[in-house]
Amino acid sequence: YAIEATCHSPDRRVCFKGVNHCLKKGGLFAAYDWVVLPERGYDSNNPDHVRIKEGIEVGNGLPTLATTAEIVSALEDSGFEVVDVFDANKGVHSEHEIPWYSTLYGSFTLKGFRMTRLGRMCTHALVSTLEFLRIAPQGSVRVSALLNATALDLVEGGQKEIFTPSLFFLARKK
Repeated sequence: YAIEATCHSPDRRVCFKGVNHCLKKGGLFAAYDWVVLPERGYDSNNPDHVRIKEGIEVGNGLPTLATTAEIVSALEDSGFEVVDVFDANKGVHSEHEIPWYSTLYGSFTLKGFRMTRLGRMCTHALVSTLEFLRIAPQGSVRVSALLNATALDLVEGGQKEIFTPSLFFLARKK
């Protein structure tokens, strides 16, 4: 199995072939992967969507995010039969669901304040002060800014339903 790991591979076909090589015939491979969702609105010609996608990629050290169809194709090309594939976050905006990005969005509670816009500004100011005083290492401010920007991109991608960190797939070695 793999959980949010294969999205870091620059070539999923090579990655999936490696997994296939380790399994016996009929062996199962289950995973969660990060993908963009053209089937729900992601448009590679929309500059705003591309900005969100690239922000997620840069902030999480990812090569280009794939689509569901690209994942399925890579699995099949690697010798797997795809048994099941679905976005575990489908219906994320139902009144009965808590969106996966809600922690990153923040709330004005003791637990959620640090992730609000004001909380991020306070944390960034503290990191800046610590770096200035040489308590925190040089570069901490840049890392803080990158992580804050990435969190905002993840939230926006989730709100617009153009990105999910929870594409589930189950594949069987042929």
